[in-house]
Amino acid sequence: AVDESELLTVPDGWKEPAFTREDNPKGLLEESSFATLFPKYREAYLKECWPLVQKALGEHYVNAALDLIEGSMTVTTTKKTFDPYAIIRARDLIKLLARSVPFEQAVRILQDDVACDIIKIGSLVRKRDTFIKRRARLLGPKGSTLKALELLTNCYIMVQGNTVSALGPFSGLKEVRKVVLDTMKNIHPIYNIKTLMIKRELAKDPELRTQSWERFLPKFKRKNLKKRKEPKKKNTKKEYTPFPPPQPESQIDKELASGEYFLKERQKKRKKMEEIKAKQADAIKRRQEERNKAFIPPKEKPVVKTKKASTEKKIDIEAIKEKVKNAKKKKLGALPEEEVKLKMAEDKKKKKKK
Repeated sequence: AVDESELLTVPDGWKEPAFTREDNPKGLLEESSFATLFPKYREAYLKECWPLVQKALGEHYVNAALDLIEGSMTVTTTKKTFDPYAIIRARDLIKLLARSVPFEQAVRILQDDVACDIIKIGSLVRKRDTFIKRRARLLGPKGSTLKALELLTNCYIMVQGNTVSALGPFSGLKEVRKVVLDTMKNIHPIYNIKTLMIKRELAKDPELRTQSWERFLPKFKRKNLKKRKEPKKKNTKKEYTPFPPPQPESQIDKELASGEYFLKERQKKRKKMEEIKAKQADAIKRRQEERNKAFIPPKEKPVVKTKKASTEKKIDIEAIKEKVKNAKKKKLGALPEEEVKLKMAEDKKKKKKK
């Protein structure tokens, strides 16, 4: 019984055998062709390196034509072409050359283990200024971020205009696409680079290859999330009722309720005048109060009485007299009595010895 895990694993260093003429001796039945346009500033470079392009494609029996008037490149198969995928590789080659990738790198697409990916980033960000900043973040200071990404993914990356052209192995292209799209979504590429570095170290350990790497990979959280500003006026939906709202009262209904409807014209005018006079009297009163505020004196702070120093403290006269006597006995610069006695004793000992 053979273990299933052994059957699924690919041995290290294994390569798929190359496609040769023996695999397809009769060649292709129909002619296929692809064409692509290139910008005006690429014309001089393409004109210079076109003989090398024809030579590289000639080894795979694919014809290449450069039309400088129309500004296009065309690749076509011939009767000798035996590899059906050669025309797809040739198409990718002219695409990369049109996207400002140098010929030395673009020619690698003709190898079996190399693929390419052109990522369109122009429409991922709305504002042009924001797009330029995020594209510059992908490059990094002096291209350091892009260089680190190239080393970790084994891919050649070219950031040009509204596209990112990547060239390398399939596994590396997958990581490059993820990093580029995350950068355009305002996720800094350094986070993805750290993850790739950890994955690279884990891949070296044969025991960890079959295990999940979730526990080793860092989980970055956004710290400075901007909270959505709540509107000042919130529109609250009222409960749905099938009945229409009550009809507002008319002026006649209000007069009937208050009893004004039954008053005569003179009485109505008198009542209105009384209301106006009452309002005027209130306004005059308010104005007078505001004017009188200027004449109201401010409140004075209460005067704090200072406590008189108590003269009842007893003075010890005898103690002061003793201090004065001691001070008179002592001369300026004289030693205390104890030190004088010790000095006298030392002098006597010295005399006896002599």
